[in-house]
Amino acid sequence: MTSQGRNSRLPGFSKLSAEARLEAIASFAGLSPEELLPLGSPDNGLPQSIAAHMSENNVGRFSLPLGFATNFRVNARDYVVPMVIEEPSVVAAASFAARLLRDGDGIIARSTDPIMTGQIHFPEPPPEGVLERCIEDHKGELAAALNRLHPRLVAAGGGFIEARVRRLTHPDDGHPLAVIHIHVDVRDAMGANAVNSMAEEAAPLLEAWTGARVGLRILSNLPMHRRVHVEGHVPLKAGGGESAMDPEEARRIVEASRFAEADPYRAVTANKGIMNGIDAVLLATGQDFRAVEAAAHAFAAYEGRYGALARWRIIDERLVGTMDMPLALGTVGGITAVHPAVKANFKVLGVTEATRFAEIVAAMGLAQNLAATRALASEGIQRGHMRLHARNFAVQSGATESEVPEVVAAMVALGRSDPQAADLCLAELRAARSRS
Repeated sequence: MTSQGRNSRLPGFSKLSAEARLEAIASFAGLSPEELLPLGSPDNGLPQSIAAHMSENNVGRFSLPLGFATNFRVNARDYVVPMVIEEPSVVAAASFAARLLRDGDGIIARSTDPIMTGQIHFPEPPPEGVLERCIEDHKGELAAALNRLHPRLVAAGGGFIEARVRRLTHPDDGHPLAVIHIHVDVRDAMGANAVNSMAEEAAPLLEAWTGARVGLRILSNLPMHRRVHVEGHVPLKAGGGESAMDPEEARRIVEASRFAEADPYRAVTANKGIMNGIDAVLLATGQDFRAVEAAAHAFAAYEGRYGALARWRIIDERLVGTMDMPLALGTVGGITAVHPAVKANFKVLGVTEATRFAEIVAAMGLAQNLAATRALASEGIQRGHMRLHARNFAVQSGATESEVPEVVAAMVALGRSDPQAADLCLAELRAARSRS
């Protein structure tokens, strides 16, 4: 049992019925079954009356599977993590890797303050030094004007922090450009609305003070000052074990990691695996996963060359993984306040602070990277993909819930994962049952 009294090790969870799993989640989180009703409801927790106002030309709702990854321990706290994803094995893989990474305090995560960036663009900038002096001379006035718009944000400890000038040249013709970055502490919000409104308010003030025309004024989705660093380790032991790994298996993971660090073709695929886990949590919690994806890949290429977000090394008889990435997430605002399933998933997570939430999400990314890299380095892609998709083909062939595991086992034994193999294995299974 952890210091918080919750233990995310739920043996046998995958073998329970959907109803029993919800009961186990409610028990883990200290919630009543009624509080989790939206997660098992036929309308996916999103009534049409709400969906109709969320986007245009609405005709209904589109379902994806919701599951929970177990075994997660982050900074000595245990979590069961909601994931929305259609790809098989991702939830199971994350749970498996989280079990390997549970030793001690589990995955260690550290986050910066939730500072977002707004951009005020000067397409025809004044001479060098004008913008810089303007920011220095008017910084108090600028802060007061922008913070006045958001008294609740300021009361919560956030608000405008500073402004900085960046000088640019266009890559085609060398034309000079300039941009003023405003940095805003957005606390537990994702921050787009607050930063956009501050950028809009700053634009006419900067035009008046400098005499230069402002172009765009908008949030940047590259939150370089809103980052999370995670580190996890797996003890090494000959033969492996429930929470340990064989040294040879760890060596192969390090080989694969170094490959991704050196080759952008491999790095893209490795980073996609990380985002498999991260995006699934973001979908379950109503986040802007498009912005997070864009920032992650921009960050991977920030030094001028695309590389792997995570890396693994063997240090002191442990496999150690690290990852640093920008994460702009929110626990307030957007659909977090209106989507019943999103609200229920946050209750299960038990987090209200955006920084702590981001640490869990980053931990999921590291775990997913470990699981995917281990599968590639040990089984190889063909066998791994066969296991991934055999269940889908079994369901498509008409196998019942009780028949699916046997059909999948038969397909794996055949070394095939295709619709024809699923049909064949199901027919043979039913023929054998009829004879008996």
